[in-house]
Amino acid sequence: MKNRYILLALHEMEGIGWQTIVKLIGQTESLDELLHWSTADWVRTGVREDRAQIIRNGLTPDRIQSRLEFYDKTQVQIVTIYDETYPYRLRHISRPPWVLYTKGDLKLLDANPFAIVGTRTPTAYGRKAASELALRLSEAGFCIVSGLARGIDSSAHLGALQGRAKTIAVLGTSIDKIYPPENRTLYRQIEEQGLLISEFSPGTVSHPGLFPLRNRIIAGISLGTLVVEAAGKSGSLITADQALNESRDLFAVPGPISSPKSSGTNLLIQNGAKLVTCAEDIIEEYKGRITHQTYTGSPSEDKDEPDLTEEEREILDFISFEPTTIDYLLEQTQTNFGHLHTILLSLSMKKKIAQRAGSAYVLL
Repeated sequence: MKNRYILLALHEMEGIGWQTIVKLIGQTESLDELLHWSTADWVRTGVREDRAQIIRNGLTPDRIQSRLEFYDKTQVQIVTIYDETYPYRLRHISRPPWVLYTKGDLKLLDANPFAIVGTRTPTAYGRKAASELALRLSEAGFCIVSGLARGIDSSAHLGALQGRAKTIAVLGTSIDKIYPPENRTLYRQIEEQGLLISEFSPGTVSHPGLFPLRNRIIAGISLGTLVVEAAGKSGSLITADQALNESRDLFAVPGPISSPKSSGTNLLIQNGAKLVTCAEDIIEEYKGRITHQTYTGSPSEDKDEPDLTEEEREILDFISFEPTTIDYLLEQTQTNFGHLHTILLSLSMKKKIAQRAGSAYVLL
């Protein structure tokens, strides 16, 4: 039986962790030898005797075939570290995942992946920066990688889906668990147009400890990582640290010195992360290193922008690819309803925004 199938079975067995698999690979010429191991053989690897008996009884060709049929039925694609489709960069991190459970387009695994992460509770500035940069980078040929979390992650995925190179969502849950629940529609959209990845087998019970493990995959699979809004103790800074530990490029969007949401990103810039104000700040780092570049201009070169009034530009700064309510806009702009409604109507006629249900607006 192929090594990839044995590895999948080991990965899913309770009592066999990452380090144990390292030992087993080092002790065998081929993993199919394990199908013939006795309980005593397993005990010699450091497994408790009661657990060794369970492993021995469960590691059978019939059990493995049953799992393969399950994944075929549920349309989950399995990628193991033995497969040619396993991402090159991820293979060379300090603790690569043995197995990836995926749904979507596997070709995206090595399609110039670039990570965008940030706070789950962004400002309008952060949402807009994440979505616009993701769109521009996607048009330039980068596949945007993020974690499907609330906030910046969602904005990055939505922006990338508007572009050409699409997006990869690395889940902090099993592939069959949609979290947060409000991202169900985004999950389905990425499944159809991008790629979903999880290191955790279906049915894995979710807990906070899984998310830092997810973050190492986001950083490890990517050419570089951009942090958009992060507080001083944000989980996004864990991803940033992992990017540095794996010798990946690190970028950050600056923010107001008075904003707690930008204290982490400003600190990253102080410590050497490249400051990013437009997509070219990232693109220039990879000239000649990525394929199929189609990017032709910067946000400031947008041909439609000269048609906007100063007030329209100010309102547009508060609207992102996620629905923005008129109540939120009234609060942020401190203008009256009638005047705001006139500006929103003008922006709609100029094809800059579109109205959604509940008096909400999104960027086009």
